[in-house]
Amino acid sequence: MPPVSNLPGGLRSLPIGGGTVVIDGSIRLALPAMPRGYADAQLDDTAGISRSEFLHRAGFHFGVRARASHPAPVGTLGFGLWNDPFGFSLGLGGFARKLPATPQAIWFFYGSPPNDMGFGKPAVTGGWKAATLRSPRLPSLFVAAGGMLTLMLRPLRKVQAALIRTATGRLEAEEARLPFRLDEWHAYALDWTVQGATFQVDGEVVLRTSVVPDGPLGFVTWIDNQFAVVSPVEGLRFGVLPVPEPQYLELQDLTIEDTPAPRSSSLRDSVGGRGTGRS
Repeated sequence: MPPVSNLPGGLRSLPIGGGTVVIDGSIRLALPAMPRGYADAQLDDTAGISRSEFLHRAGFHFGVRARASHPAPVGTLGFGLWNDPFGFSLGLGGFARKLPATPQAIWFFYGSPPNDMGFGKPAVTGGWKAATLRSPRLPSLFVAAGGMLTLMLRPLRKVQAALIRTATGRLEAEEARLPFRLDEWHAYALDWTVQGATFQVDGEVVLRTSVVPDGPLGFVTWIDNQFAVVSPVEGLRFGVLPVPEPQYLELQDLTIEDTPAPRSSSLRDSVGGRGTGRS
């Protein structure tokens, strides 16, 4: 799919199942009302390239003004960096684009009930959060086999949960719950350096951590109607949720900047606002 015009360099639109991406002074990722099925509206810069070619490493700045249509949308949404570990849209819908990998992420992430993917100590299992996740790097075939085994153990929930408990015990993660309304405009910023990552909302530091993946990572922003439970207590399950009315994630002043390279070649364009400089 070709890049959409008027986007920061490399971002591509990837709508699925009725999801739409509209750019008109701002970026609006939207889902229709739907009683069943999977829908996603997504922009990323990971399509069509291998993980080793992803664009972003330590020395990265991201900023955006954002709001959602509802204080508690159905499904998941967010923006930040990940390694596209399961292929497409967190691996729970759409189509696979890559072999599976252990997940790596630095992002702002929201999940409505029954989403439960908290890996920090303490874990933020759902809702709106800033989060980092670093996993041991393992061969794709090993990851795929482990995933299949975990799914096959679903009827034996206690055994499945014990396997997940062992696997998640090897993860390193930091998470902070965000007490900001999703349906109000807020300014979000993420800086990733060799020392760690700093998340800010409206200029206030909400999470500072030394737990970050090694990279490289890709940028993603999305809204969809899926849920996932990856819990040492509840086990593993995933699926899609009905969307009772249209919902969207709206972005303005999107800035993506990789600082190690010379500024003239590393500063990407912004859309929907006040220029590309770091605030």
